[in-house]
Amino acid sequence: MVSTRTLMLCALQVLLVACQAQTGPDPAALAAKARARAAFEASEQSWRRARVAELTRPDGWISLIGLHWLELGTHRVGSGADNGIRLAMGPAHLGIFQVKKDGTVFFTADTDVTLDGVTSRGGQLRSDADPAGASVIGFDDGKGQAMVIARGGRLALRVKHADADSRLRFTGLDYWPGGPDWILPARFIPHPPGTTLPVMNVLGMTEPMPNPGVLEFRRNGTRYRLEALDQGDGQLFIVFADATSGHGSYGAGRFLQAPWPDAQGQVLLDFNRAYNPPCAFTLFATCPLPPPQNRLRLRVEAGEKAYRKPAPLVPSA
Repeated sequence: MVSTRTLMLCALQVLLVACQAQTGPDPAALAAKARARAAFEASEQSWRRARVAELTRPDGWISLIGLHWLELGTHRVGSGADNGIRLAMGPAHLGIFQVKKDGTVFFTADTDVTLDGVTSRGGQLRSDADPAGASVIGFDDGKGQAMVIARGGRLALRVKHADADSRLRFTGLDYWPGGPDWILPARFIPHPPGTTLPVMNVLGMTEPMPNPGVLEFRRNGTRYRLEALDQGDGQLFIVFADATSGHGSYGAGRFLQAPWPDAQGQVLLDFNRAYNPPCAFTLFATCPLPPPQNRLRLRVEAGEKAYRKPAPLVPSA
């Protein structure tokens, strides 16, 4: 015989199933969720298009063709074999660079060039350490650019060309699945004014960078911290590595930008917009590496994956 308790439990189960059938998904809530997802996807696609457009500009990062150190003295530069500094592309003789003892650099052109967009025969050059930015030497009818950069107390000539193989054979960007759940609220904890953080670059040089504070956030209940840098562009700059670095993501870490905190010290970190440093695309960049504090024990499966470089060109017979 079936007990009274069993009959009661069966009746409750029937009622529960009936109630669940009557209280199915709210159509309005589902529609709102669909609209939010569509808005997120549209925003991400717009950001990705802008990212590719910036990267592949004629003078973008993937147009780099050389990084040549400038020691004290005189350097003849060009693509011809008789130059002390030989360019991968460009005129046979671009000109002469002179580095003085005080660190100033002068340039004398051997061909038609522009200096900061104006036809010129040369003059004193600013480096990228100057508040006004580096002087830009244009050659090959504007397709090529050369500028002086300062790194670790040394000077180098950075050269770009719109016809660089790395630009013409760009293979596109791949992304982790990501999603809205990778947009994480963070708390900004300021450091004392003037704080700097020693940051090493891929060349092994260490330089102090302005370090306004640390960002603290949580993921799946675990707390994480990231030191933020200030590059003077009105945003927080973060160089980080995570458990996907070298395992689907670029091995030397990724970059992330975030707005300055609001009045309550709150910041949103959108890891969907974590992107590869220039060094993921070219050997001629001087990217900062993640400081030890920014190596997360977390798989950030959002943002850009490692770049798939094109296969080397096989010389024709």
